[in-house]
Amino acid sequence: MQRCVPGDKARVASLASLRRIADLALPPRCPGCGTITPEDHRFCASCWSSLRFLGPPWCAGCHLPFEFERGPDALCGTCLASAPPHDGVRAAVAYGDVARTVALKLKYGGRMACAETMATAMLRLMPADAELLVPVPLHRWRLWSRGYNQSGLIAAALARRSGVPATQNLLRRAKATPVLRGLSPRQRATAVAGAFALAPGARQQLAGRTVVLIDDVHTSGATGNACARILKRGGATRVILLCWARVLETEAAD
Repeated sequence: MQRCVPGDKARVASLASLRRIADLALPPRCPGCGTITPEDHRFCASCWSSLRFLGPPWCAGCHLPFEFERGPDALCGTCLASAPPHDGVRAAVAYGDVARTVALKLKYGGRMACAETMATAMLRLMPADAELLVPVPLHRWRLWSRGYNQSGLIAAALARRSGVPATQNLLRRAKATPVLRGLSPRQRATAVAGAFALAPGARQQLAGRTVVLIDDVHTSGATGNACARILKRGGATRVILLCWARVLETEAAD
């Protein structure tokens, strides 16, 4: 049995005191509105009640939420017309005011702790057979200007919480793409055509594996579809998209 010597006890007591001081000076705050909350990454009652958490029942093809159970093999109209290149989109919440605020804090505000907030909510939808987490990449110029890839931060947070490994450089953005906001679905698909490529040696990591593609917001699906096609061509057996928020109606994500 390992004994705690007096010096260890003093250090533990000192760290506990410092933590109490830090909690008083910088208390946990709601990721949505900034109200003080009991714990980190916890929403206040108002923001929590405004979030719509997603899950089954959903389309067997793309995981678009259904209002009621239609059976395990039921497909939405879009999937009946054309099967998606991926194996479903799992989103923690529907895109709305609070979800948008959290996403923008991470994407443009440098609030990197929001990646942990998103990962906490996304963890419940992690596929049981997940073998590798791959974030949607940024082009090097955008990565240079922003300083980080928000999807990469979310993937790293999910890896710590789930134990599923994340690889940051397996998928690359081979060419810069315009901002997709305001474009039609067809224009978005055209904009991302040929935008993604696999890194050297990626096929060995992908062969026969279930890959979870990580992103912050799922809008039209153009980016996720393009990434899923590349990953499957590289040998992945299944590619499931996992994101923080999904646009369900007519909102335009930033």
